[in-house]
Amino acid sequence: MASLASAFPILPGKTAAWKQFTQELTGARRQEFEASRRRLGTTTERAYLQSTPQGDMAIVYIEADDVAGVMQGLGSSQDSFDVWFREQVQAIHGFDLSQPPAGPPPEIAFDWQAR
Repeated sequence: MASLASAFPILPGKTAAWKQFTQELTGARRQEFEASRRRLGTTTERAYLQSTPQGDMAIVYIEADDVAGVMQGLGSSQDSFDVWFREQVQAIHGFDLSQPPAGPPPEIAFDWQAR
């Protein structure tokens, strides 16, 4: 199982919108979210709010057999939920998931698990 963890800055003044977005994902839109992630091959997805002196950030963790495939699928899907999800990310974080990432993926620096 592959994983990805990444930090996404929240645009100034958009933290309340991010919280509403995550509440919708775990509430009214939960079934759509779960169907999307199953379709894309995601097995685990977590999001954390991290406040920093530079501003608020969303820390996102994803597990899937093919994380790159999940991201490509999310960026190109025409499913109405996935389109809505991309629109929310654009409004809250200021970047378009349908476009290739601006830089390389995060590099794993340390990995430990109890066995």
